Amino acid sequence: MNAPLENESRRIVLVTGASRGVGRAAAIAFAQAGAHVIALARTQGALEELDDEIRALRPGDGSPVTLVPADLRDFQAIDRLGEAIHRRWGRLDALVGNAGVLGVLSPLHHVDIKDWDEVLAVNVTANWRLIRSLDPLLRRSAAGRVAFVTSAAASRADLRAYWGPYAMSKAALDAIARTYAAETLNTSAVRVMLVNPGPLRTLMRAKAMPGEDPTTLRTPQDLAPKLVEICSPTWSETGKLYDFPTDRVLAFRPPEPL
Repeated sequence: MNAPLENESRRIVLVTGASRGVGRAAAIAFAQAGAHVIALARTQGALEELDDEIRALRPGDGSPVTLVPADLRDFQAIDRLGEAIHRRWGRLDALVGNAGVLGVLSPLHHVDIKDWDEVLAVNVTANWRLIRSLDPLLRRSAAGRVAFVTSAAASRADLRAYWGPYAMSKAALDAIARTYAAETLNTSAVRVMLVNPGPLRTLMRAKAMPGEDPTTLRTPQDLAPKLVEICSPTWSETGKLYDFPTDRVLAFRPPEPL
């Protein structure tokens, strides 16, 4: 079991894409660490299974998790979520922006507009809307922490063909996170990190790499404790990338004059 989160008896942590994969593993790890988890995902049944598992891990704790069945493409729902968190807790201690879609692997000129718009909406716009809705709540925390799950596809020099929508969306997410880190650095206790999980045993990975042996890959459960660490009050880095395959925090290049 993970060590308890420090400085507050119960940190309030929102995890998107919490019904499976990295999000599910993160939600369970945060619950094990003593946080109250706000678990957001589209699938009601999978969220209820997560709720059962967390309650079994914390018997006697009447309310260790709040379920939010919602589609991140419903931007008004994101606004309502911010209002609901404000009314109930008055703050948010951590946001794990994990939800994402792969989209189609296709030449750019063959990508359907609907598929392009979905990738952009979930991987980019929804995360900006989360910042827009939750920033006041994160600033009210004594140690607000944000971790956005990105991908090496956003920045690798040998960018693969046919990954255009996904790679573009993750590059945009990286820029959003770094901008938010710069904007909060000197005005709040909020710290913002990008997390590259690398190859993990997830359904998205299986879809992207159908011929790969999943037993050769690390699991979301391997990554989850690091997400708990990055979202803890003792974490001080911001505007950087944590690379799980190498277990290193990487700084981006210093900005050049505009």
